[in-house]
Amino acid sequence: MGEDVIKKDDLIYLILDSRRKWLVTVEEGGEFQTHKGIIKFDDIIGKPFGSVVFSQPHETQGYKFHVLKPLPSDYVIYMSRKTQIIYPEDAGLILIYSGIGPGSKVIEAGCGSGALTCILGNYVRPNGYIFSYDIRKKSLKKALSNILKAKLQDFVSIQYGDILTEDFGHENIDSIVLDMPQPWRAIEKIKKYLKLSGTLVSFSPTIEQVKKTSSALQKNGFFEINTYELIKRKYQVKENATHPEVRMIGHTGYITFGRKINDVKNPYREKKPRKEEFINLTGMPLRSDEES
Repeated sequence: MGEDVIKKDDLIYLILDSRRKWLVTVEEGGEFQTHKGIIKFDDIIGKPFGSVVFSQPHETQGYKFHVLKPLPSDYVIYMSRKTQIIYPEDAGLILIYSGIGPGSKVIEAGCGSGALTCILGNYVRPNGYIFSYDIRKKSLKKALSNILKAKLQDFVSIQYGDILTEDFGHENIDSIVLDMPQPWRAIEKIKKYLKLSGTLVSFSPTIEQVKKTSSALQKNGFFEINTYELIKRKYQVKENATHPEVRMIGHTGYITFGRKINDVKNPYREKKPRKEEFINLTGMPLRSDEES
């Protein structure tokens, strides 16, 4: 494959240094203004991703900017947002443990700013589709804007919808991803959308939400119910001073997974219920209050 060339309306990952990075849409004849000068988009169009560009005016500014092709992780961290995001490490776990990939049909409830939506949409191409819903109009507007910037509108729909009360009529969905305050309330209703062996994923910031969600999954016959928390630590690597960075994100959230199955009782080896366990202390030497 040849080099990817930057074209008008492309989304680029523009980097000045380790702290100043932006996702920017290239507009023919347009410009991107920073405190370190102006980036003229016409200086970028036609160049391959991985090039550098210098800010104008060159005589008084002339700072070097790197122009890269955005990765899915860049969508998450640097896209425009107003809500809490799901971090790249969590998104990666969701993809691997849910089985979402090319051709998957996915329901997402709680799109927020569309960060995870962009990652999911990127991975279901070219034949899959993401049906994303939210009840917050500001989130829907922001998510749609980010989906359009990422050019994923052919693989993602952003719609107003309440998964707790509305019937969306979906069938044979491969995976359902919930990012909402009370996911346990949705499980009984949305189970019918999933195909057998399909996955349900719930992202929650608190362990109380996890407990209620896991209980609801068990009551609704889900299998392989597991919850994970990821902690990532970045290292600063220098020739004679390599060490972990001082600042880190210690907690992002909890991710709970479950699989839909068609369960039946085993008529051959079904065991009788166990008797309640108890401890008989009769005859055992016990210390009196005076001895303790």
